[in-house]
Amino acid sequence: MNIFFDLLIVAVLFLIQATFVILVAGPIILLQPIRRKKEWYARFTNLLEPKDADLPQENCVVETFDGLKLHGWFVAQKKKARGTIIYLHGVGDCKIGGVVFTRFLYNKGYNIFLYDSRQHGESEGYYCTYGFYEKHDVSAVITYLQSRKEVAKGKIGIFGTSMGAAVAIQAAAIDQRIAAIIAEASYTNLRTIFVDYQKRTIKLPWHFLRNVALVQSQKMANFKARLVSPLEDITKVHIPVLIVHGKNDSFIKVDYSKMIYDAAHDPKRLLIIEGANHNDVWETGGAVYENSVVAFFNEYVS
Repeated sequence: MNIFFDLLIVAVLFLIQATFVILVAGPIILLQPIRRKKEWYARFTNLLEPKDADLPQENCVVETFDGLKLHGWFVAQKKKARGTIIYLHGVGDCKIGGVVFTRFLYNKGYNIFLYDSRQHGESEGYYCTYGFYEKHDVSAVITYLQSRKEVAKGKIGIFGTSMGAAVAIQAAAIDQRIAAIIAEASYTNLRTIFVDYQKRTIKLPWHFLRNVALVQSQKMANFKARLVSPLEDITKVHIPVLIVHGKNDSFIKVDYSKMIYDAAHDPKRLLIIEGANHNDVWETGGAVYENSVVAFFNEYVS
């Protein structure tokens, strides 16, 4: 009898824990990633804004189609620019992560616009939907840039990393004003990367529990996860793409970028950075990566 009672207690506790994970913890972790802000970056860098890198900085606010305010920086050339590049950060990150990239590309003659994605950094928003709504935010940014008649903008390209790469692909599938994209470390679709993340962190024991957690997330944020699919959207993109990935990426599998590359239309390029993990692709790639980025944008945006 005691053994039966003990097993019953264990089963009840498991159900309580599983219910919490499925209905609360899982969706919150997915939809509300921790926001990196200035305080986080200040621990290891003094480049917290473009002006810290001696760049001309304009603070901007762009309103989305659903009324959210996105906070960004516009770093514009004093004279005619080669073009304008929009920088899209990864999940949990913010626009500060693009300051070094901005300095590099500004010195090559480009304008750069970088902003905090919804539910990230200083921007408004309660949920992150990994591209479902964010792709429309990119269009709002482009509309804002085009309204700046006093600035010579040229063609518009996008550089996105991680989630930003996935958003770039999704945005290019619906907005023909984008001339070219560089997608660094993108995932193939939200369901796949969610399963990968669950296995690595929360470790739900059964696949159907992960599905229930994802369904709950969709209800909370009012979006459809199956429509978040860079792998499918890349087939709708007919502009030049450069697909980049760290060969040793332990967060998003390098095979995902290879799959996206295979599905993409020409002109397309694939760059695998030897020795790079997920968050050090730019540093590890060094001059080879930098030269590839400049050559790509010079050819298709400049």
